[in-house]
Amino acid sequence: MKQWLLGGLWAIFIIAASVVITLNFRPLYYWEMEQMELAERTAYTEQQIRENYDILIDYQNFWGPDRLEMPDFPMSDTGRIHFEEVKVIFVTIEYLALISLLLAVAGTVWLRRQGNGYLLRAAVLTPALPVVVGAAVAINWDWAFVTFHEIFFDNDYWIFNAYTDPVIRILPDIFFLHCAVMILLLILLGGGICLTLYLLGRKKRS
Repeated sequence: MKQWLLGGLWAIFIIAASVVITLNFRPLYYWEMEQMELAERTAYTEQQIRENYDILIDYQNFWGPDRLEMPDFPMSDTGRIHFEEVKVIFVTIEYLALISLLLAVAGTVWLRRQGNGYLLRAAVLTPALPVVVGAAVAINWDWAFVTFHEIFFDNDYWIFNAYTDPVIRILPDIFFLHCAVMILLLILLGGGICLTLYLLGRKKRS
C-alpha cells in the first residue's frame, strides 16, 4: 500500500508539473503565432501580441499580479471573471505540483530501503489520464474542449465575444489543442522515465 501511495504521489506530481510546464512554455505560443499568422489576421503587431500574451501568462501564475491588465486588449466584466477563474485553477495545480513533489521526495527517502516499486506504480498510474483525455481529443476535439469548460466552470463566461474581449482573436482553438497534446506527451514522458528508472534499479539489484 505504501508503494502505491508513493507511486500515486509521483503520478500526481508528473501530471500537475506537465500542466505547469506547458502553461509557461511560451515558445509554443510564439510558434503558433507565426504559423497562424496572427499579426496578419488581426490588427495587432507581433510585438503587441507577444507582450500581451506574456502579461496574461504571468497573471495566471501564483507569483503573478492580482489584477490582469493587458494594455492592448480591453476586457468585459465577464471576460475578467473568466480569467480570474482560470487563475484559480492554474494556481491550484501549481500548489498541487509543489506539495506532491515535497511529499513524494519525503516518501522516497522514507521508503528508500524498501525498493523502488513505487516507480513501477507511478509508471502504471501516470498514463491513465493521457489514455482517457487523449481518446476524447482524438475522437472529437471540439466536444472535449466544450466538455472541459463545462466541467471546470459553472458559467458560460468562457464563450468570448471578439468585440468586447478581443484577446480571443489571438487565442485560436488550435493552440489549446496543441497545449493538450504537449501536456499528454509530457505526462507520458514522465511515466516513461519512472519505468526506465525502475528497470535500471531492478537490473542493478539483480
